[in-house]
Amino acid sequence: MRAFHATLLLASVSGLCLALPVAAQVAVPAPGSAQEAASESQDVIVVTGSRIPGRTIADSPVPVDVIGGEQLTHAGYTETSRLLNQLVPSFNFPQPSLTDGTDSLRPATLRGLAPDQTLVLVNGKRRHQAALLNLNGSVGRGSGAVDLNEIIPIAIDRIEILRDGASSLYGSDAIAGVINIQLSRRQGVRGSVTYGQYRTSMAGVKDVLGVQTDAAGIPVIAVSGGTNRANDILGLNESQDDRVRHDGDTLTLASSIGLPMGGDGYFVFSSQFRDRDPTQRSGADPRRQYLAGDARELTANRFNHGYGDGKTRDMNLFLNAGTTIAGQFDLYTFGSYGIRDGLGAGYFRRPNDARNRDWAASTTSFVPYYPNGFLPFIGAEIEDFSGAVGVKGDIADGWTADLSVVYGTNELTYTVLNSFNTSLGGQASPRNFRAGGLSFGQTVVNLDVSHTFDVSFLNKLGLALGGEYRNENFRIRAGDQASYVNGPFVANGAPGGAQVFPGFQPQNQVDVSRNGYAGYVELDAEVTDALSVQAAGRYEHYSDFGDTVNGKLAGRLQLFSGVAVRGSISTGFRAPSLAQQYFNTTSTNNVAGTLIDILTVPVSNPVAVALGSKPLQPEKATNFGGGLTFDPIPGFSVTADYYQIRIRDRIVLTENLQGAAVNAVLASQGITGVSSARFFVNGVDTKTQGVDVVATYRVPDFGAGQLRLTAGFNYNEQTITSRASLPSLPGLILFGRAESYRLTKGQPRSKINLGADYDIGRVSATVRTNRYGSVFSPGTATDLAVAPGAGAADFYLEPKWITDAEIRVKPIPALELAVGADNIFDVYPTRAPAGGAFGSNNYFLPYSNLSPFGFNGRFLYARAAVSF
Repeated sequence: MRAFHATLLLASVSGLCLALPVAAQVAVPAPGSAQEAASESQDVIVVTGSRIPGRTIADSPVPVDVIGGEQLTHAGYTETSRLLNQLVPSFNFPQPSLTDGTDSLRPATLRGLAPDQTLVLVNGKRRHQAALLNLNGSVGRGSGAVDLNEIIPIAIDRIEILRDGASSLYGSDAIAGVINIQLSRRQGVRGSVTYGQYRTSMAGVKDVLGVQTDAAGIPVIAVSGGTNRANDILGLNESQDDRVRHDGDTLTLASSIGLPMGGDGYFVFSSQFRDRDPTQRSGADPRRQYLAGDARELTANRFNHGYGDGKTRDMNLFLNAGTTIAGQFDLYTFGSYGIRDGLGAGYFRRPNDARNRDWAASTTSFVPYYPNGFLPFIGAEIEDFSGAVGVKGDIADGWTADLSVVYGTNELTYTVLNSFNTSLGGQASPRNFRAGGLSFGQTVVNLDVSHTFDVSFLNKLGLALGGEYRNENFRIRAGDQASYVNGPFVANGAPGGAQVFPGFQPQNQVDVSRNGYAGYVELDAEVTDALSVQAAGRYEHYSDFGDTVNGKLAGRLQLFSGVAVRGSISTGFRAPSLAQQYFNTTSTNNVAGTLIDILTVPVSNPVAVALGSKPLQPEKATNFGGGLTFDPIPGFSVTADYYQIRIRDRIVLTENLQGAAVNAVLASQGITGVSSARFFVNGVDTKTQGVDVVATYRVPDFGAGQLRLTAGFNYNEQTITSRASLPSLPGLILFGRAESYRLTKGQPRSKINLGADYDIGRVSATVRTNRYGSVFSPGTATDLAVAPGAGAADFYLEPKWITDAEIRVKPIPALELAVGADNIFDVYPTRAPAGGAFGSNNYFLPYSNLSPFGFNGRFLYARAAVSF
């Protein structure tokens, strides 16, 4: 706590005097544009944070940052989430590997909270979430997320980020804040071709020259773990140089066509195709690969894991159109269609691995199914669609209305490739499987009405009110029988189901829906030229858990010219998702000759009920924020905001509940054959507090071009204040040490963004550098009382600076050529320790999935863009 307050004071003071270089969330618009002139005077009209139109950045009582769409094109990366990670200090986008479907659909977070605690809007309308529920060892475990990478940069006019709780205005999910993506209405033709490749040396990972042998040519073995051959560690001859990689080739084609529609009408069609090759960042696997005495041990490929970015191919289309009808109403429509084919690797199965045994051929001795082992892959085909239509305009006497309908759906289909179902035996098992899938659909109907009144004792009074209907649907589809079946060799100890991802079984299938109704009211009063106040309230009813009421009060006071204070207090909520309520999978293990089910079950499942589960209730939040804005001269502004977010009844996935006490409780309810189960619970209360400092400065014209500096800083501290328990299993830990620290310390506590944009006629350049604070990676200790760093295999990822640079040239006005480098200094996260308490996995998985900037190294790229 003391460290937090010291950091808060330092950040606030430094932000005000610009002594601390801090990173910008307000991006620089295109040079010479109307947007640029407006942003420098803080007069950009924003539509996020209030339902009453006409509010600007300068007079907002809550922090709203605007990122111009032009900034999203000044980088080699063409994924929206990666770009926001470079631009927004409180935004975190780790890029994990070996996390099943999460490899292809990675979640992002705001202010260190869960991915599903940030609301995403497109053109001010709620965007649907992805069907995927993140269940593996990544940030955001147990939650879903909106797939921001489906929203392509070329289709974006600007991104507005509300850094404040807003459930009273927008409903569920808006606890951490709101990201509103405004689509482009720009006329003309634009297109770009971007090609890049990682050219990198893997820090701390050496190439292998060969295997050490004794005088007889036998591999030298340093036995770790007794006589278990799987744990034998070979002595390797390593190179003195770091391993060099040239991979991850990425081609992106983007285009946009904007046509006039008469009057104020517009029609913009945008598209992007992206083809990304995989990256390989595994280290050498020193474990024995073959059975003892096999000469192939000396020549085996030790870099056999697929650790890094998977192979993906994306195609995304966007439409944004509108026209005036009946002289006073605007008819609008927008929508998107995207399809992504992703291929992520699982763990490599060595030739001598029991999971590679062909039981049909192994009559007296071990016979491998794949002679040289195998690397299984999880394919994820993701199809995403959204469509919206609405009409808005003046209805009578200054009253305006907006009626809209939005439908969105996300469907994920799993395939398993280069694998096999060991329990079926080599002849009976296919190598490729269709493993089923997930889908989520959402329909939202909104009616919003607003009016501005002239009141004698106020400068202005605005009223907004409205209602919403929302329908959601979640489905699980079963896979092919071979993907989940327990074959005849389960009795021999062979696992059932397709390896790396057993398919969904028929009993896992669900098709569930719910409805929700909401009504809200908002009052905005400009009391004087210096004082404005905002109040809002919202009521919602859900068909599955009942009612919730939330409110907000915010205000802004200008102390004197260029200096103002602002603050807000609000309550918020997040409804338990249908996936959290109904997701379920089953895998089967052979334990001492008995088939035992290991289950992820809904809270309503008899196993969960027997263990003490309860119907999930909404997460409830209380948000407090306050800050200072400093805008003394044109082109220069600083904001500093403190926030505190208390969340009660956060929904988390329990540990695998197992052991004698669990078995006894299940047996008492007549349930047998289950050794382990997990389910979602309202498991923890948390407190999150932090500070955001944002600064922008357009350097006065000095006769040699235009220079704009941007900076921003975020400090974020999260703690667990209370834990739930199951009355039937007192003392059993529901949410363990590893997941607790992933929640509270698995993201950078501090982050700094710095940026500079320079423009001199036909030449321009951008330089950005980001400092990611330390991240804690918990080890194998399970006692919650063990402090960070004191547990076995605990380690910290050290703070790192990542720098990006790009230079652009316009040989003719319609053509721009650019070259650049993301992570130009080829920085990697701290190498994960290996051996001893850290085990052998870190030898070949050398970097942590918790790295906030990934672990791919330097990316070099070139781009050609046309605009006319």
